[in-house]
Amino acid sequence: MINKNRNSRLRSKAKIRKSVSGTPERPRLSVYRSLSNIYAQLIDDTTGRTIVSASSLNKELTDEIKNAKGKIAKGKVVGSFLAKKALEKKISSVVFDRNGYRYHGRIQAIAEGAREGGLKF
Repeated sequence: MINKNRNSRLRSKAKIRKSVSGTPERPRLSVYRSLSNIYAQLIDDTTGRTIVSASSLNKELTDEIKNAKGKIAKGKVVGSFLAKKALEKKISSVVFDRNGYRYHGRIQAIAEGAREGGLKF
């Protein structure tokens, strides 16, 4: 069952990546979630470089993550932190890449946190 779900996500990811790509002006916001943590990064696909990254393991977020109740709240904190770092690098507009996951729960929380932080999708 786990392998079937993973293969389904990877097929969905391949379909999404056909149409979504990041540029230096409008990078791709890619999201990955593990069982206990969540990771997000802004990627410039023309050069293949990560511009900004954030995760629930960041040292700067330890206090906020400890105060967050549940994984969805952690995702929102990570999204707003990523938006703050992106705005410091003068990036205000991004393309959202949900990486094959459904737009639901923690993935949705990262997107909402980034929007509240000032990023435009």
